[in-house]
Amino acid sequence: MKVTLLGGAGAVGSAAAKALVATRFFDEVRLADINVERMKEVAKELGGNTTYVKVNIDQPETVRSAIEDADVILNCAGPFYEYGPKVLQIAIEAKKNYVDICDDYDATIKMLEFDNKAKKAGISALIGMGSSPGATNLFAKFCATTLLTETDSIDFYHAHGGEPYEGPGVIKHRIHGMTMDIPVFDRQLKTVRFLEESGRALIQEVDFPGLGKFRVYPYPHPETITIPKYIKGVKWVMNRGVVLPVEYMEMIMEMVRLGMTTKEPLYVGGHKVVPQDFAIAYLIKKREELNRKTGYTKPMGGVKVVVKGKEKGKNVQYVVHATSTGGMLEGTGTPAAIGALLMATVGESKPKIKLKGVFPSEAAVDPIDTFEWAGKFKKTGAGIGINAERIDEDGKVKPIPLPI
Repeated sequence: MKVTLLGGAGAVGSAAAKALVATRFFDEVRLADINVERMKEVAKELGGNTTYVKVNIDQPETVRSAIEDADVILNCAGPFYEYGPKVLQIAIEAKKNYVDICDDYDATIKMLEFDNKAKKAGISALIGMGSSPGATNLFAKFCATTLLTETDSIDFYHAHGGEPYEGPGVIKHRIHGMTMDIPVFDRQLKTVRFLEESGRALIQEVDFPGLGKFRVYPYPHPETITIPKYIKGVKWVMNRGVVLPVEYMEMIMEMVRLGMTTKEPLYVGGHKVVPQDFAIAYLIKKREELNRKTGYTKPMGGVKVVVKGKEKGKNVQYVVHATSTGGMLEGTGTPAAIGALLMATVGESKPKIKLKGVFPSEAAVDPIDTFEWAGKFKKTGAGIGINAERIDEDGKVKPIPLPI
């Protein structure tokens, strides 16, 4: 059994590779990336069954070559608004089962349109199997389908920071999210803008256990557009998040507000300069300095899902939160690895994912399977902890055991 991990030299991709190698499930974990030197380092660090091959996603033939003998493709190469649909199209043409961590809602819409093509090819394509979306969707599904009799609202929150490296793709994704329409489901889908009053009105202060209390902002993650389809009767779905330290998040926001992240070239002293390229390089440099000044020298991250509804006619809410000592890298990479592992069982006598086509995690993944794998990774020192609690209409809080 072989898995090809696109973006394997990246921060999240290498974390996913580490998790996959630790399970010893795959005979080969193949890293595929344009950064050969970094792949060599990752492969050397992980050892065992790790291999690597150079791939340039803008050159589709290199992707086809890297996946031709793979049983599963795990795509961690971002930004997904640029590369998600391209890679999925290649996977469908090659008839390969596919998993990714897409967290761009516009890319999600495009990829869901490939559903019939994937069905005709006889493949399963699980999109958005990271932290948010991915694990968050499954937390919501668990609460809505296992614990509640009626679901009214679902709020998703995420915070992370302190990772040793943040690549250009991640920053591009963040800038993209601050300059586009952000979906909010309020009985029907509507949109707000990050830097406008419609977005500012939805800023909220949230306590993340183990991390602290932070202001979170509207995010264009795709839970908002997929959850209402699979959790019937829900009236409100919203995603909000923040990047830490807060000073770093505010710096990005200010650069976007000033128009310093546009892609239209300028000529400075006779030299062609793309403002976004400069902004990303500057942010990468300043991030390290800000991390040191604010004490974010180690990865930290967390997600929180609040599901409100009724239980035997009484108002109740369930809160699931997960923390990771590996920040976004581990918090996203581990669910991605779990997705690849569950996808690899397709074809066995008891397949974990039976659905064909293109779909989000809540459509085909059993939350219990995810909890069980999370428990296995925790024993290996992955550092992810998942906890849940029930809050009744009188405000009484009761811990809820999870099958981990």
